[in-house]
Amino acid sequence: MLVDSHCHLDFDAFQKDGVPSVVARARDAGVNQMLTICVRISQFERVLKAAESSPYLDCTIGTHPHSAEEPAEQAFSKEDIVKLAQNPNVVGIGETGLDYFYDNAPRDAQRQNFQKHIEAALELDLPIIIHSRDADEEMIEILKTHGKGKLRGVMHCFSSGPELAKAALDLGFYISISGIVTFKKAEDLREIVRSIVPLDRLLVETDAPYLAPVPLRGQTNEPSFVVHTAKQLAELKNVSEEELAIATTNNFFELFKTSKRREAA
Repeated sequence: MLVDSHCHLDFDAFQKDGVPSVVARARDAGVNQMLTICVRISQFERVLKAAESSPYLDCTIGTHPHSAEEPAEQAFSKEDIVKLAQNPNVVGIGETGLDYFYDNAPRDAQRQNFQKHIEAALELDLPIIIHSRDADEEMIEILKTHGKGKLRGVMHCFSSGPELAKAALDLGFYISISGIVTFKKAEDLREIVRSIVPLDRLLVETDAPYLAPVPLRGQTNEPSFVVHTAKQLAELKNVSEEELAIATTNNFFELFKTSKRREAA
């Protein structure tokens, strides 16, 4: 059994086939549970609808840093996030964080957006799903200000440097790896997985519909494809694919404590 800890099944790429078909293919591949991630609170109803379409889905609520300056997103307060997160399908807060690579939103707006999500996660004692790109130093400082054991969460689709990986792990965070780890030029990431991220803090994800892993690169990614990323991670950690699946699944439920295990396919 594998868990796809991060996908976006409300996106248009999945509407033609329908979410139940995507989930069925995932379960046929041994992926028994999926977490569909919110990137705009203003579109939370779409995310919730996807999650409610299958018993094998949970969801989150949050605003991606790219959308931090959008008026529709700024209209939501920390209190709004807390209220909406009462839905039993919601098991985490995010995706949120900092993206200084694209800078699609002003950095001050990204910081303010991130802060209200942090406050909501702390109030609810739910894990936070963090997007971080080209913001390693500032991200380390933000995480440190909240102290070890207070803020829980995952560095999603990790592709940053070893310093952020070490700092996040020291603070109790998990590291989630996407199909990027299978890409030819991702040797730095592979070395971080080999030498820094312990097996008991590792998650696996697709970030579907993006970042399809080798040998399916270029296709629309979907949760069933996570098996290819898991295979690469097993090789990097020098464990069997079964051991990798067991560890990453247990890690998922250790972090997302309100998510309920589904029966294996």
